[in-house]
Amino acid sequence: MNRFSASMNIQRWIARREKSWQQLDTLLNRAEKQGLKSLEATEIQMLASLYRSVAADLSRARTHQVGQRLEQNLQMLASRAYAQIYQGSRRQEWQAVKIFYRWGFPAAVQQSSGYIALAVALFGAAAIGSWWLAWRDPAFMGLIVPESLIEQVRDRQELWIGQIVGIEPFASSNIMINNIRVSFVAVAGGITAGLLTLYLVLINGVLLGSVGALVGQNNLAYPFWAFVFPHGSLELPAIFFAVAAGFLIAQALLFPGSYRRIDALKHNSQQAAQLVFGIVPLLTIAGIIEGFFSPNPAIPAVVKYATGTVLFIGLVYYLSRTQKV
Repeated sequence: MNRFSASMNIQRWIARREKSWQQLDTLLNRAEKQGLKSLEATEIQMLASLYRSVAADLSRARTHQVGQRLEQNLQMLASRAYAQIYQGSRRQEWQAVKIFYRWGFPAAVQQSSGYIALAVALFGAAAIGSWWLAWRDPAFMGLIVPESLIEQVRDRQELWIGQIVGIEPFASSNIMINNIRVSFVAVAGGITAGLLTLYLVLINGVLLGSVGALVGQNNLAYPFWAFVFPHGSLELPAIFFAVAAGFLIAQALLFPGSYRRIDALKHNSQQAAQLVFGIVPLLTIAGIIEGFFSPNPAIPAVVKYATGTVLFIGLVYYLSRTQKV
């Protein structure tokens, strides 16, 4: 009876897994005949996922001795998939990266538009609210902005931007590292039910709004926003994408809907990961601009405003594209 029951369980397992094996075989046939470049970005991701699944199936087949023929078939599938994924040419690997940044990242942003809109709304509300409070109440500004910075702007009529001039490479690398760190914390904050992510987006809005009030009261708004515009046109959207990724993870934990919580988490985490892959280049470019271009006193403010505007329009155009089928 036990042997019969075990045999039935194995047959059910085979029937349940056979569709995945056939999908992997189909993808491998195309990749082997036409190369990985013939696969779309989603198909390449599926190929990698199916490879991990068939490797686990092979391990189980060996453990439970399901039969030599099936074990050999799974071994062949796993070997073929390994060859395509890990031994493919660099050109094919770069092709997959190119496809992702050309179409995959814009698609991920579009799919996450609701979460991004929430991040923008929270940041905007915090920035506007803190600007209004800081403009009316110096005590509130003192709670948010360091006293040394207030004295520099109010008493000496100076911005702190000049501190970057002369140490551009060091400043640029530090800015990149800090922004990427903050973004990763915002994403990871999703596992705190989104509380840490929420705190980060609100505190950054409060800081920008308070500093905006400080420079506005001291007639330094024009040069300050000229500094912010060029890199901010990429940096702020990247931060919003990171916050959206954190909210995606939080949503799966709190409101999985009709899915099991673990399945919702897997699905939303994949979408969040795509956002993360996309924001790293944005923050790298923004860091270079903030270190070398934004603080440069030789560049007129009007050029900085124009540069930021063009970069933002270009980013919106890039992210709004859809792949033609």
